[in-house]
Amino acid sequence: MRVVVIPEDFRKDQYILAPIFRQLLRSLGSAQARVTVCQDPLLGGVGEALKSERIEEVVERYPMADMFILCVDRDGVVGRRHRLDQIETEFGEHEAFLAENAWEEVETWALAGLDLPKEWSWSAVRAEVNVKGVYFDELARRLGVAAGPGGGRKRLGEQAARRLSAIRQKCPEDFGRLARLIESELANP
Repeated sequence: MRVVVIPEDFRKDQYILAPIFRQLLRSLGSAQARVTVCQDPLLGGVGEALKSERIEEVVERYPMADMFILCVDRDGVVGRRHRLDQIETEFGEHEAFLAENAWEEVETWALAGLDLPKEWSWSAVRAEVNVKGVYFDELARRLGVAAGPGGGRKRLGEQAARRLSAIRQKCPEDFGRLARLIESELANP
């Protein structure tokens, strides 16, 4: 199985998405799945990632993919799911094409799999629109990994992936939903 994960901007998101999706696929019985994070074309933001013509570029660039997973930040935009549903319908005719918006940012999924400082409540993290700036970057600084690849995302993404069940439990509306859809796709190819 070849899976292409399409982030809104791979430059930092790849470090969280790749290990989490590799671990998810392993946990679902697809240990041999090859996960590629789309780097070309660089979408460069959620506005571009939600354009059909840009998604078409990605699909054409990776013709051997068995599954595409579009991951964008919700950024407090409650109606974003509607556009993702449209994209899934548009591109899901010929291959498995799934889309999800991380509440509120992809960094939330990483935080869900990590031990957080005792003074932070998960409900506050989950409700924060600017998770990157308020929580993720601060945790990376506290742990001394902020200077690493992706501003600490490589190390923290790999750590978080080891606790996939916590991510599924703490993020049921977005990551948990997506995990169930992937599981269903794998069961009914």
